[in-house]
Order: sequence, then C-alpha cells, then structure tokens
Amino acid sequence: MRTDGTVTETPIHAPTDSSLLWNGVRVLSRLLAGASKDFGVRLFPNRTRSAKRRALEVLNAKNKRKRTKAYRALLKVTREAVGYAEATVTQLEGCGDIMADLAAVEIGRYVALVEQVIDQTERRVLHGEVVPANEKLVSIFEPHTDIIVKDRRDTHYGHKLTLTAGSSALILDWVVEEGNPADSTLVTRTIERLKEIYGRVPRQAAFDGGYASRQNLEDAKTLGVQDVAFSKKRGLEVLDMARSQWVYKRLRNFRAGVEAWISFLKRCFGLERCTWRGKEGFARYVGASIVAANLLTLARHLA
Repeated sequence: MRTDGTVTETPIHAPTDSSLLWNGVRVLSRLLAGASKDFGVRLFPNRTRSAKRRALEVLNAKNKRKRTKAYRALLKVTREAVGYAEATVTQLEGCGDIMADLAAVEIGRYVALVEQVIDQTERRVLHGEVVPANEKLVSIFEPHTDIIVKDRRDTHYGHKLTLTAGSSALILDWVVEEGNPADSTLVTRTIERLKEIYGRVPRQAAFDGGYASRQNLEDAKTLGVQDVAFSKKRGLEVLDMARSQWVYKRLRNFRAGVEAWISFLKRCFGLERCTWRGKEGFARYVGASIVAANLLTLARHLA
C-alpha cells in the first residue's frame, strides 16, 4: 500500500466577511419574497441593494477606519434582514400548512448561518480577535467547507482526502477527513481500515514524510506490516523500518507513484474541485471520481 493526502475544493469563491454578509442578506431576501408570494405572509423590505452598497464600501475603503465604519453599516443592514426573517418564520409557523413549515425550516437554517457570520465578523473586525479556522464559516451555501492550510502558505477551501493505493494503481481506500488532521495521526487508522475492508494488513506500506513518527512505526509493525517506509526518516533508522536499505529505497520510490495517481485523478476525473452541492454530495462526487478511475484502470489491465 502507498498513502498520501490531498485537498479537493468545494464550489465556492475565496470568502470575505463582507461577501458572506451580502450573500446572507441576498438569500434571506429571496426566501422572504418567495414566502410572501406562496403563503401570503407579510412582505418585508428587500435589503439586498443596501447590503451590496455597504459591501462595496468595505471593498473600496482606503484605510482601516473607513473599512470598520462600512462594516458597522453592513452589519446593521444584515441584522435588519435577520430580524425580518425571524418574523417571517413566526408567521409561517402559524399558517398550519406543511409546506409553510418546510419554508420556515429553510429560512431558519439560513438565519442561523447568517448569525454565525455576524458573530465572526464582529469578533474579527470590531474586536480584533483572531477567529480559529475551525470556528469560521466560509460559505453559507457550503457550510461544511473546511479551511485547509498547506505548507503554511497555500490556503484551500474544501476537504482533505486520504487516499491509499496498491501496486496495481487501484485506489484501495479513501477517506474524506473532518477538518485538517495532522498526517501523523492517520497511519494506524489507515492500516486498520485496510484490514477491515480486505481481511488482512498489507505486507509493505509506504507513507509520505508527514506520516513519520516512532509511534506510527511501532504501531504499524504491531499490526503486522513487515516493512514500512516514510519518505523522510525523521530520526528513524532504515533497518528499523525495512529489512534492508534496498527494500526501503524501493518502497520510498514506490510511494512517489501515488502522487502521479492523485494528479491523474485531478486532471482527468475532476477531483481538483467538487461541483456537487452539500456535504453528502461532496462525498458522493469524490467516490464517483475514484470509482470511475478504478474502472478505467481495470479496463486497461484487461486490454
């Protein structure tokens, strides 16, 4: 087996607090207009244009003082839209219509998301607080999106994937991770998943350098893996990992092949960016891409 990680992005643009607030007002206004048309509830003022103007003021602000002032105005407009939405939810719940109840649930879901954006904007912009990545909402349309920072310089918005391939180039297992777990925490789980799926552990395993640690090496050996190779030794002795220097080099070179396979998945099967909506849609998209690639590999072997 050879294992490596990558990131697949969700279908969102790079987020800013001002764009999230504007999107929240725009969506709430659209839903309130639909509720008024379908169920005859009170039609509240549409604050979309006002929110857009305030968002543009934030974008074009020349200094921090003007930007903060524009943010305060945008937050005020957003709170007004949230208040209108909450009043509409109350009216819909009193209609006694199941479709009105469903509309109320949808509006309530967006209200909760917009309130989260308001909270993180106030903390970051007005109070100067550093909001942790796991507490940030980066899209009201794809709220499951994680913030993934790679190599301390590249920021991606999507989900981290852990892919495990075999010598046949087939992807044997994949996991859509929650958040951005360290690679060093995934070795034991990866081997145990293969044992659960295929009934036995691999005889040899190759990992990227980020997976290397003395504890991971010992755990892999305890599970029954004979030879383990990390692309970076990180203080580990070669003979502790593999039977010989030759075996270690072969496994290290073998691991590099999974990077080419990840590139193939992204270039030819759309794994660079998911185009399906929702968290479940994301998982199905990843699975469909990998299964399609595996079927192509099988067909090539048969040919």
